[in-house]
Amino acid sequence: MILETKNIFLNQKPGNKEDVIRKIGGIFSSQGFTNEYYTQAMLDKEKVFNTYIGNELAIPHGIEEAKKHILKTGLVLMTFPEGQDWGAAEKVKVVIGIAAVGDEHLDVLGKIAMTFSDKAGVEKLLTMTEDEISASFEG
Repeated sequence: MILETKNIFLNQKPGNKEDVIRKIGGIFSSQGFTNEYYTQAMLDKEKVFNTYIGNELAIPHGIEEAKKHILKTGLVLMTFPEGQDWGAAEKVKVVIGIAAVGDEHLDVLGKIAMTFSDKAGVEKLLTMTEDEISASFEG
């Protein structure tokens, strides 16, 4: 299971973008998806490339050199119905942290692209339960 219900955090209050990334990194590390260095790799990535990808969605992940810090593939998803500032033209409502082994990130990104091909996908996700969201990533 790539997105476990325990890694879905609905209705988060907006805050500091770096704190959101640190929280995601802490979850990855505590659950054995990555070692503790991956959090810094995600923060480094954000400095060189904003991970906002449009349609109110951001996908924080580590820089390429950080692959060695990933132990198994997983996702952390957070929703921010009020909008979270991500340093982009619009606020994000969904943040999906990605830790992927090898080329598995291509499958993960494909699923994300299908789910969030337009803002309607984001709006639909904001109405779903943790179980529904988790199941949508398995299909």
